[in-house]
Amino acid sequence: MEPLTAAVRDGDVQAVDTLLRAGADPDTVDEHGTPVLCLAVEAFDLPMVETLLSAYASPDRADALGRTPLLRAIELGAGDLTSMMVGRGAHLWIKDAEGRDALALARHWHGTDVVAELGRRSGGRGPVDRRAVRSDSGSLCEQLSLGGLTVRTGHAAILTGLERSYGIATPFDDLLSRALAEPDVDHDVWWATTDTLSGRRTPATWDAAAALRERPDPLERYFGAMVLRLMALFDESDDAPFEGPLVDLFLPWVASEPDPRVAWWLTAGLADTPDPRCDGPLTTLTRHIDATVRHAALSGLHRTIQRGDREALSAAVARTEDADVAVRQQACRTLGSAPTHDQDATAALAACLTDPAEEVRVEAAARLALRDDPRGDEILDGVPFADWSSPYDGLLYEVFRHRQP
Repeated sequence: MEPLTAAVRDGDVQAVDTLLRAGADPDTVDEHGTPVLCLAVEAFDLPMVETLLSAYASPDRADALGRTPLLRAIELGAGDLTSMMVGRGAHLWIKDAEGRDALALARHWHGTDVVAELGRRSGGRGPVDRRAVRSDSGSLCEQLSLGGLTVRTGHAAILTGLERSYGIATPFDDLLSRALAEPDVDHDVWWATTDTLSGRRTPATWDAAAALRERPDPLERYFGAMVLRLMALFDESDDAPFEGPLVDLFLPWVASEPDPRVAWWLTAGLADTPDPRCDGPLTTLTRHIDATVRHAALSGLHRTIQRGDREALSAAVARTEDADVAVRQQACRTLGSAPTHDQDATAALAACLTDPAEEVRVEAAARLALRDDPRGDEILDGVPFADWSSPYDGLLYEVFRHRQP
């Protein structure tokens, strides 16, 4: 077997990289005429696909059945691989043996019963093996396996992304329906649909999302809050036209929202804005029953604490004893924004040096170091050398830069 083909089938990215650097052809095909890039796609091997594409493997080289790596990724429901192919310049108009281009194939699979099709193609009669898989972006989909064949349930997200690439403005209600068809809000279709809508930034989109506030289904409210927050978050215009309307809408909404998942989006949206009207509500939300909401509220209090608001400072100090580790760590991060002469903030950070969680101790030590307080230096000295993959890389670099003369 060709060494590159063997290495790709083995999933050995290091060996593949070595072979490519030594001159191996990234468009090598196996004994069936299948390009190694297609083999990597069929294995759902994202690092391998990225390695081959970086070596200029053609995203348009088809296998013996006329399927390009992009078309295979669409068939298999692999949203992350599809996005990578499109991002690397794969041609969208190349057609498969049935005359379907990327968009037509995505539409076909979106309307297909994936489990039934998997059984038909594999001939398997046993139960389908199901497991959740998470992409590098953090979104989820389900992976289904039967009779030696495997597909993923990313077809709705793939279709949504391709429609955007083709310049098609899918109606708001259609995108909402696609998201609601997947009750797990971490499924990649939720990001695909809301990101598409947030990119439009039109009054009609804003109004349609805002109207979902009144729906009894929490998933519809979640969708609306997510779209609105993303519209404001990703708006780079100088006049920030969505900031004021977001605060006007989110302040009364979060006060009455019973679903913590929706409340998180509302709180995160308020935390993004410097509007002083958010100071009091965010301080109150640090005591929310849900830890993710408390965390989001704390992240929005740094400006308030910088201005010397004692109530906000007290709220952050109280959260250093929270039951949730991430909340305690965020409390330290927020307290670090207090003026350096604020002894209450410094004392609270020093108390966190004995926290049972390492991430809280390191956060507190670093925030003290940035205040020129040496009490956490022993903890920082004990942290292993941090590189880009370390959770402390950015924090320790911030300390390093602060200490430079």
